[in-house]
Amino acid sequence: MNPADLGLPVDVPSTALFTDHYELTMLQAALANGTADRRSVFEVFTRRLPEGRRYGVVAGTGRVLDAVENFRFDGAVLEFLRERAVVDMRTLDWLSSYRFSGDIWGYPEGEVYFPGSPIMRVEGSFAECVLLETVILSILNHDSAIAAAASRMASAAGGRPLIEMGARRTHELAAVAASRAAYVGGFTSTSDLAAGFRYGIPTVGTSAHAFTLLHDTERDAFTAQVASLGSGTTLLVDTYDVAEAVRTAVEIAGTGLGAVRIDSGDLLLVAHRVRQQLDDLGAEQTRIVVTSDLDEYAIASLAAAPVDAYGVGTQLVTGSGHPTCSMVYKLVARAESADPKAPLVPVAKKSASGKTSIGGRKWAARRLDADGVAEAEVVGTGAVPAGLAGQQLLVPLVKGGEVVAREPLDAVRERHVRARGGLPLSATQLSRGEAVIPTEYV
Repeated sequence: MNPADLGLPVDVPSTALFTDHYELTMLQAALANGTADRRSVFEVFTRRLPEGRRYGVVAGTGRVLDAVENFRFDGAVLEFLRERAVVDMRTLDWLSSYRFSGDIWGYPEGEVYFPGSPIMRVEGSFAECVLLETVILSILNHDSAIAAAASRMASAAGGRPLIEMGARRTHELAAVAASRAAYVGGFTSTSDLAAGFRYGIPTVGTSAHAFTLLHDTERDAFTAQVASLGSGTTLLVDTYDVAEAVRTAVEIAGTGLGAVRIDSGDLLLVAHRVRQQLDDLGAEQTRIVVTSDLDEYAIASLAAAPVDAYGVGTQLVTGSGHPTCSMVYKLVARAESADPKAPLVPVAKKSASGKTSIGGRKWAARRLDADGVAEAEVVGTGAVPAGLAGQQLLVPLVKGGEVVAREPLDAVRERHVRARGGLPLSATQLSRGEAVIPTEYV
């Protein structure tokens, strides 16, 4: 069975109600005055990165493609809209046959982005494009925030494995999406079985403190776990006394004990003591896994510690302080009329509060220096300069309503490693700073 063939990880009739009320009332008014069929271009972008972040990570694209395919107004959904008098009968009739038939372009998933980057471009009639605003933004804002946090944690970990274990700290469905985004950003496994089932992410887990407390003694608990799972298991050693637990663990599992997990205390100090104790007991190959409300800063502080893997929960699934990317979905061009041949006219919001947008259907390219390192994100609306033609970032995702860009999650993960590696070295610094490269408009 291919998990990608399962469809959505939630049992809902469609994704059509993952939207805001005013999307449908705008549709009704546009149908009434004859503007609904005007060819339109919407773009997803953010005006700024979260404070202190040097780059963003595009994540959730694959989920957006699923959501667009499943955006259907079936009988139950239409009846709900009718009963609530959300829209009139003419609009309900139009919605009954809704299928997105336009085109979607976007940065490939796993790519990095910067302020002003046209992360996704949705083209079609105003009617069919405007309905997708909320679901696209809800997915991209959430998943990209998690992936950015994961990427920073992966950089801080310096190649040591990272385990996503935040399911109990967020909504049960958000947990699955967060696990996927974390994997894109560099995590190696998850504790969430639904994420493993839906997306094929490796799952791991052994026992919690409850298992130790269930038994009369810690020795009894370790004996039961090793008997069931083998000596390669990971034993949790901080329930009572860490030093005594490590001694007991090696006595029971032998020097081939797979790993010990530390979930409390001064992790830097305890990790050094446990490593020394394990080595003295002959368990030189036993790994040390640390957990306990870690974030990228805590992970970086343990860089010199004898830690072999990190388990991260709360801080990861909440975006490490930035649970959204503040992405917006704005109309940037529309046709002068409903005539399919009518030219596109750039449109843009003007605001005194900084919430402005730049009109026109945009392209984006990343300019590289002589060493092949990114030096600027170039965004334009005219012809692409010859020197940037080979560095364009947007790729086709949907053509004529058909998805054309599905790919394995491992390919997305590998793309992110390459994209992050192509940035200046300061991109991975955890100290506060501006975007690592500027955005230039041409």
